[in-house]
Amino acid sequence: MNDIFRITKDASRSLLDMDAEKCNSILLAVADAIVAGSDSLLAANAEDLAAMDKTNPLYDRLMLTRERLEGIASDMRKVASLPSPLGRTLVERTLPNGLQLKKISVPFGVIGVIYEARPNVTFDVFSLCFKSGSACLLKGGRDADRSNRAAVALIKRVVAAAGADPDVVNLMPATHEAARELLEAVGYVDLVIPRGGRRLIDFVRQNAKVPCIETGAGVVNTYFDAAGDLAKGVRIVTNAKTRRVSVCNALDCLIVHSSRLHDLPALLAKMSDRVTLYADPRAFKALEGSYPAERLCDAGPEAFGTEYMDYKMAVKTVDSLQEALEHIRRYGSGHSESIVTEDAAAAAAFQRDVDAACVYVNAPTSFTDGAQFGLGAEIGISTQKLGARGPMGLEEITSYKWLIVGNGQTRP
Repeated sequence: MNDIFRITKDASRSLLDMDAEKCNSILLAVADAIVAGSDSLLAANAEDLAAMDKTNPLYDRLMLTRERLEGIASDMRKVASLPSPLGRTLVERTLPNGLQLKKISVPFGVIGVIYEARPNVTFDVFSLCFKSGSACLLKGGRDADRSNRAAVALIKRVVAAAGADPDVVNLMPATHEAARELLEAVGYVDLVIPRGGRRLIDFVRQNAKVPCIETGAGVVNTYFDAAGDLAKGVRIVTNAKTRRVSVCNALDCLIVHSSRLHDLPALLAKMSDRVTLYADPRAFKALEGSYPAERLCDAGPEAFGTEYMDYKMAVKTVDSLQEALEHIRRYGSGHSESIVTEDAAAAAAFQRDVDAACVYVNAPTSFTDGAQFGLGAEIGISTQKLGARGPMGLEEITSYKWLIVGNGQTRP
């Protein structure tokens, strides 16, 4: 793998001389090529889809459509329209001894991303890394290998045609060995970001010899408070659970105040045709007879704290806001949490006490997304506290350095 690492590192230096206008023109050209080349991209994706069971929760993540490709191209155009994150003055001051200090934003250099069956990530990572002045090493999963190869080949063609170094993006083999070598590429790779489930994230954290940022795993809760508005709750809970079940911001557990159990059948009615519930005893009793029996199950010990990525959801009954907060502290993953309430004090307490990257009041967690936050796209949702947290856009994948100008001063 050293050859791939070396040529990507060399290519990253070429980005230091690229001006914003050329960078943006290349991104726009890639966006146009995605739309124009939809047939070949979909053909490659169809081969990957044919090898996966349609009941696999990852099937939806893997699938590309013309509409999704249009959306990917639109996100890339949005990234191109954003201000450059490079060369921003973050701090500027003159010391008493006359030294002039300036802290400016700079590229990381080479960013490696390990991800699973999500070919859209290939385009998102390229656009964000390229715009932020970094080369990228992509390590996708076997499930999406044909899709990823078609995507990277398209990007390379456009980059080369524009007179830039096509090795600013490289795809590694879809093997576990390649992932391990990427994590050990000290001196070549400046940052590794995993995008996937808990198993992948744990593997990266335990084996990385280069810096890494945790992203992806989302055990997401929504609390329907004693003062929750039922009409809002129906819209919020339904959207958070059913919009796209395979993504990390999808709802995994509904927490309901015991005083609102009589509203539970109405709260969940719009998902009763497709979502299997794992309900605690009080919630089960409230739903029995109104929710389809074949989709109403007792909640076992594993029901809470599970990222379902499927049409499945746990339901937990609590007697107070504090009990809801304790449940989130125990089972949440620090990704996204929401409260539905008309009580301003409860909303404020929830936002203050919940320790997560994104904390919502009267809105679904489905909004945790770089494009929705106005970032153009995202390289992942960081669930850690050191460095980037939440959707990681252009600013979050730059570093900084100090520039110091003197006039012969010496330190006593």
